[in-house]
Parts: sequence; C-alpha cells; structure tokens
Amino acid sequence: MKRAVASRPSMAKAPHNASADEVLLAAFNRMRDELLSTLTLYLGNRDDACDVAQEAFLKCWRHREEVLQVHNLRAWIYRIALNTARDNRRNRWYQRRRPLEEAGDQATADPPQSLQAEHREFLVQLRRAIAQLRPEEREVFLLRQNADLTYEEIAQLRGVPVGTVKTQMRSALAKLRDALQQFAPESAPDSPVPTRDLHA
Repeated sequence: MKRAVASRPSMAKAPHNASADEVLLAAFNRMRDELLSTLTLYLGNRDDACDVAQEAFLKCWRHREEVLQVHNLRAWIYRIALNTARDNRRNRWYQRRRPLEEAGDQATADPPQSLQAEHREFLVQLRRAIAQLRPEEREVFLLRQNADLTYEEIAQLRGVPVGTVKTQMRSALAKLRDALQQFAPESAPDSPVPTRDLHA
C-alpha cells in the first residue's frame, strides 16, 4: 500500500530563534501542496508523488543540521525532492510502468467538477501536454511555473548554465503553446499557467 505524506498541523514561518527541526518542519508545511503538485506532474501520478515527498522529507530530516546554513531552503528542498524523483523514475519498478505520456487516469484525470467546463478542459489538455515534454523541459517548466523558482535558482539546482535553463523553458513553452492553441490567447502558457490546480 502506498504511503501517504503525513499530515501535520499548519505552521506559519518558524520563529526567528527556531531550531533546525522547527525550520524544516515549517518549510515542509508551507511547501507541501505545491511540492506534491509538482511531483505529481513530474512523475505522472499522485501515489508516486506522495512516496517521493515522504522519502525526500526523510532525506532532508537526516541532513537537518545543514538547514540553518542553507541560503535558499526552498531550492534545497526542491533539489532533494527532484533528485529523489529522478531515482524513482530510473529504478526497475518504475521502468516497468507505462511511459508518462501513456500514463493512466491520474496523469490526465479531470480537475474538480466545480471548475468551469472550459477551464477544466484546458487543465486536462495542459496535463497531457506537460506529460509529453522531454524530462528536462518538464522539470524546468514545473520548477519555474509551479515552484516559482527563478532561472538562476533552477540552474543552480540542476547544475546547468542559466542559458540552458532558458532554452529548455522556451522549448517547453513553444510545445505547450502548440498543444493548447485551440484555447483563447489569454490561456496560452507564456503567461503564468495555473499548474497548482493540476494536482490530483
């Protein structure tokens, strides 16, 4: 049975004199929803995302003594989470699954019924288009649009030049724009895309 990410009480920012434990817990609580949303889109389904988020938290916890010295805690957590997600994608169990672009209902499941029909259809098509991006394009797009990291932060996180990140982002946006051209211009992915709405 898949593990669920533990639900913890909501916390605001940790106190100024907080311990590393408190800072890390507060950061994970603030980031939990967006991190799960990003991992769901990256991996293709919610269950894998929950497993990876849980494992990433444990990895962060084992290195929590570094937290107070980390310049950008958000990027640090995302780096560990995405490295864990990459390992998940590479392992034998994951490779036996269908490719992400052919993934099942969770990768392209309909958004909540409460959303207007056109917006729901846009989100469904956006999910499918994201699933068809190359892995590096998908990662850059999600880190920029969903995690709201800067190009410089993404480049540092991925260990590549900023120019490479921008090139991959332009390629991702061009592909998404082509895939979503049936929708109104204001829905085009060169504007902020509501990927936070896409988590299962």
